[in-house]
Amino acid sequence: MTTLNDYSPEVRAEVKQVREVVSNLHEQLIKWNLVVWTAGNVSQRLHSADLMVIKPSGVRYEYLTPASMVVCDLDGNLVDGQEAPSSDTASHAYIYRHCPDVYGVVHTHSTYATAWAATGQNIPCGLTMMGDEFGGPVPVGPFRLIGSEAIGEGVVETLKKYPKSPAVLMQNHGPFTIGKDAESAVKAAAMTEEVAHTMWAARQLGDIIEIPQEDIDKLNDRYQNVYGQH
Repeated sequence: MTTLNDYSPEVRAEVKQVREVVSNLHEQLIKWNLVVWTAGNVSQRLHSADLMVIKPSGVRYEYLTPASMVVCDLDGNLVDGQEAPSSDTASHAYIYRHCPDVYGVVHTHSTYATAWAATGQNIPCGLTMMGDEFGGPVPVGPFRLIGSEAIGEGVVETLKKYPKSPAVLMQNHGPFTIGKDAESAVKAAAMTEEVAHTMWAARQLGDIIEIPQEDIDKLNDRYQNVYGQH
């Protein structure tokens, strides 16, 4: 069995730093009301080795520390940690293996996003902020059982059809989000819940006016390439 001691000092130093990042980001899931009890998880992939850091399985958020974060390889095998890794580890690993630009993955069961997932519906793109963040609707992925890489496979399949979206609502399960790092994936999770809530409220008032794809593309290009600090 490969252990963390088999890796270089550079890799071990990055593991220490990423453990702190991932541990702290779980606090953001609580802050933005994206999880309850022990549900949900954040992971980040390393740049210096084919490893990832992920939340341990079934541990309450208030007990999480950098030291309790688990290190696995990109096949989901345990490399370092005192606890068993998240039950979603195999799916996170699958996403990292098949999406080389992705370095952060988040899974939540946030209320409104999961409600859309329970009905098997995309969240329609009726807001300019959705054009900015998602480049179109937030798509629904297929129903897959927990505990293997099947969910990750469904996420990757869906992202191929919606390449601008950082989020997939896995049917009957909940949202998975991706990013250039774990913080970006947490932001995507928070934005997914925000638009899920707003679009649900809009449905109560009447029909949603969806934005034409041509205008969505312009919004997304401006947001990704002009807005903010570059």
